[in-house]
Amino acid sequence: MNSRHQSLWRWICVRILLLAIGSVCLIALCMWSRFALVELLRVHEMPSSVSAEFKILLLNPEINPQRFHQIVDKWWGIRFSDPSIASADWITVGILVVVTIPFIVFFGLRSALPLSLQFSRLASSAREVARGDFETQAALVKGAPSELVQFTEDFNTMVQQLSRYERELHASHVAMAHELRSPLTAAMGRLQGMIDGVFQPEPRQLEMVMKQLVSLNRLIDELHLLSLADAGELSLDIFEWDLAELLQERVMWIKPQAETTGMIIAVHAPAKCRFKGDPFRLGQVFTILMENALRYASEGGTLDIYVERLTDAYQISFCDKGKGVSEAFIPLMFERFTRAETSRARHFGGSGLGLSIARAICESHGGRIMAQNAENGGLKVVIQFPDKEK
Repeated sequence: MNSRHQSLWRWICVRILLLAIGSVCLIALCMWSRFALVELLRVHEMPSSVSAEFKILLLNPEINPQRFHQIVDKWWGIRFSDPSIASADWITVGILVVVTIPFIVFFGLRSALPLSLQFSRLASSAREVARGDFETQAALVKGAPSELVQFTEDFNTMVQQLSRYERELHASHVAMAHELRSPLTAAMGRLQGMIDGVFQPEPRQLEMVMKQLVSLNRLIDELHLLSLADAGELSLDIFEWDLAELLQERVMWIKPQAETTGMIIAVHAPAKCRFKGDPFRLGQVFTILMENALRYASEGGTLDIYVERLTDAYQISFCDKGKGVSEAFIPLMFERFTRAETSRARHFGGSGLGLSIARAICESHGGRIMAQNAENGGLKVVIQFPDKEK
């Protein structure tokens, strides 16, 4: 919270106390000024002998009370000490109160202006957001209390997030439509060609159609998995198993593809890496990262996978020797339908959802996944999982 701004409680208390104390002091000052001015005028009008005598009696009226009241009654008036509510003193107080009230109202409203103005700006911005304008921002009002300033800053941050989500959702929908349309259009085109007699309905043609339909089905499954992960409904079958064994198993599955591209995949792990998680889902993550390296970094020739046991976590690093990616692309790598437009991605393939799925599965296990260009070349993808045995 910004220390330059007062808390709401202090902000209100300070203004109420200042108004109350200021009003009482103003009335008291006016009354004192009235009495002081009248006394000054009366003493000035007195003969010097009477003035000297009155000054002595003023300090010690008990010396001669009768003479003291005689001077007061003569020069201030016989009703000067009238105790009734109709006396001049009470009338003066009433006049001062009536005159002071407008000033209290004015300064009270003026003091409350930052609070009211900040709420008004927030309400106006909220109406714009409700209409779908996620670019609006509520301006900060100078002098507003700290809670309201923090609320306004949080509101603006929330609107910025909504704006970003809206842009990402729009881009995702466009990309999703394109990705779904491509295999569907290819399959429909091939079938239409067979209906029109352009292609013979032979096994090879049917296999081409089936390949597109399988691709479409896989894309739908991937989107369904991401939707479940976003909703926090991704089911996990948690039990204890060995990370190194699962990695070795996945390496064996992908070995034929690795041999085709000439890449050697090596796993470097401790003897025992007991971990609690869903081996099927994490196996998907490992396969996605291996396939990604085969597709985009096969020229490097090797993919080294390191498993390290940290103080309270496991860290798994996938290090290839490819050409890496641009630094600007790294923050976008795990977004949906994102592909690098570099020499690393010269061979396009896949749905563009693999790394998004990997991130979703890692986060569902309480872990995280990140990427960086290695100092000696290539890309390094790091996964960290909390060690639930700790």
